[in-house]
Amino acid sequence: MSIPPPPGSRYPQGPYGPPPADWPQAHRPHGTPVSVNALAVAALVLGVLCFLPAAGLVLGLIALWQIRRSGQSGRGPAIAGSVLSAVGIVLWVAVLSTGAASEVWEGFKDGARRGNEVLSLDKGDCFDAPGGLEGDTYDVDRVPCEGRHDAEVFAVVTLPGGAFPGEGEITDVADEKCYALQDQYAMDTWAMPADVDVYYLLPSRESWRFGDRAITCLFGDTEAGLKLTGSLRADPTTLDTDQVVLLSTANALDTALHEEPEKSPEDDLAAHRAWAGQVHDVLGEQIEALRGHSWPAGVRKPLAGLVEDMEDAREEWRRASTAPDADTYFAHYDKAYGSVDGPATVTARKALGLAATPPASGEEEEDTAEAQV
Repeated sequence: MSIPPPPGSRYPQGPYGPPPADWPQAHRPHGTPVSVNALAVAALVLGVLCFLPAAGLVLGLIALWQIRRSGQSGRGPAIAGSVLSAVGIVLWVAVLSTGAASEVWEGFKDGARRGNEVLSLDKGDCFDAPGGLEGDTYDVDRVPCEGRHDAEVFAVVTLPGGAFPGEGEITDVADEKCYALQDQYAMDTWAMPADVDVYYLLPSRESWRFGDRAITCLFGDTEAGLKLTGSLRADPTTLDTDQVVLLSTANALDTALHEEPEKSPEDDLAAHRAWAGQVHDVLGEQIEALRGHSWPAGVRKPLAGLVEDMEDAREEWRRASTAPDADTYFAHYDKAYGSVDGPATVTARKALGLAATPPASGEEEEDTAEAQV
């Protein structure tokens, strides 16, 4: 690293003191490279980028003055940077005079405001979306959950950092996470309106650049224009311990039942027998949970009836898991399902102050829709 000479000195200082008086001043030692003026390079960069054009013009003029005094190279870049910066100044003046810059800035602030509104949505928030829940939804207005609203946030999933993974991958994560988390927020599935479904807000490629990593899971009405009324939240923050215990066992059984193999027992009896064994095991765990809980006096009898039904269903699932053929399997399958959401479940729910009307099955919903046409 070279050390510049002290102010007032025209010659470089070596280890042996100043050079002799007859040192040639008009020539450099053979092989010494000619340095490029740094300000000339900076002026050219600012001129090309049209960034801070006034600074680029000033640096270019200073660089030309320094080059004349020091003999450095870089006159071409300094001139080019000065000219480009001057042109940039003219363009900026034209943009400012027409108000275009103001429009761009306002648009940026508006986009940032809307993006921050979405990013700031938390679990339990309710909001209206003037643009609807389909497509790009960024303009949202947070409102109280007690009134009418378009959607309610039931979970927020934070994605890891790194490069934007793509819309397809983010959507797959949203499908997996949001549907799995809905029962943790709305534990009483019987209380869920039939026309409510899961939606989600996803980071876009643009918002990802500004740090948006949130998948916002929502409940919304499937009918366009219809709104939700009141909060759908039913979790340990709104339920008592007895209600949570019963709903936890019911949801665990529902989760096991939803894992039924896609192929029919005639096509894949082995898969169905294995699944029946899993349901049998889950029922055993939930029966133990119900028996191990200390129930209030007024609830003990209804819960005992529910446990008895669950024991009968468990035995049918055990027999289905060892069925030698599809017909035998179906016989035990039908009996087992006959105890799901039956009269004992309704009685237990009523005793605990929970929703007591079983949700309509897919076939029942279709029959109702056909009757209304």
